[in-house]
Amino acid sequence: MRIAVVGSGAVGGFYGAKLARAGHDVTFIARGAHLAAMRARGLAIRGPHGGFRIDTRATDSAADLGEADLVLFTVKTYSNPEALALARAAAGVGGLVLTLQNGVDSVDEVEAALGRGRVLAGATYIAAAVVEPGVIEQTGEHRRIVFGEPSPTAARVSARVKRLDALFREADIVSEPAPNAWVPLWEKYCYLAPFAGLTGAARLPIGPLWADPNARETLLSAFREMVTLARAERVRLPSGAVTKIVRYVDSLQPTVRSSLLIDLQQGKPLEVEALLGSAVRRAKRRRVRVPIMAAWYAVLKPYATGPASPPSH
Repeated sequence: MRIAVVGSGAVGGFYGAKLARAGHDVTFIARGAHLAAMRARGLAIRGPHGGFRIDTRATDSAADLGEADLVLFTVKTYSNPEALALARAAAGVGGLVLTLQNGVDSVDEVEAALGRGRVLAGATYIAAAVVEPGVIEQTGEHRRIVFGEPSPTAARVSARVKRLDALFREADIVSEPAPNAWVPLWEKYCYLAPFAGLTGAARLPIGPLWADPNARETLLSAFREMVTLARAERVRLPSGAVTKIVRYVDSLQPTVRSSLLIDLQQGKPLEVEALLGSAVRRAKRRRVRVPIMAAWYAVLKPYATGPASPPSH
């Protein structure tokens, strides 16, 4: 299959490398030093499940893209204005796009650029980072994609989702097809937005925070805020949603950081709006109180575009 990865950082690079190693024709879209390293030395993957290196076809130009059968849309959400044009070029007239972006706004943005019926939505659970140009390191055990049709009424897993699930499994990607994407998207969002908010505001990985009674209870309260918001948005989360999130957090390595914290520590822009801002705006429209999420949004918003400037006097 011809595959284009729009956004070849930690997430896109990891899954794209798996697909390329399985024999698929993968084009990686990247930029800067990461792109230069991929062109010169290929892409290396490190992690608890073993490492490997692949040769890559990498570019930053739409002119170099052929028409792909599948586009993995994995850029950080703040890069969407320019990345959507690349996704449109890569998908051509018939390609399918799977968005694995954080938050719950991506489907609408990608469909607005490519048209309805051409987008699948997914959530991925993976802790990974670009540790140096051309090298991606998986820092946790989880590496799962849950995806499906972006339809809240779909009752069965569609044929195209089943085909993509088979392709992922053959490439050693942990894949979980869903009848509709909204439930898994919101399940991840209810976990990730508070997780990013607390780790980002505290500048600490999850271990010491989850072990501290006050920080733990604050995080649990934020999970509850998000589940309440999801239900106000008419998302049919299963009962015990917070308990499921707690089990997942319990399984994390103590050193795991949110991608937002990693970006903050590296002086990069942050996905503040997609994770925290979107929750605050949705809560306002639904008249739902999310005071903890709102506080973390206020703390982190000054860093959204990179290191915050000191206040002027």
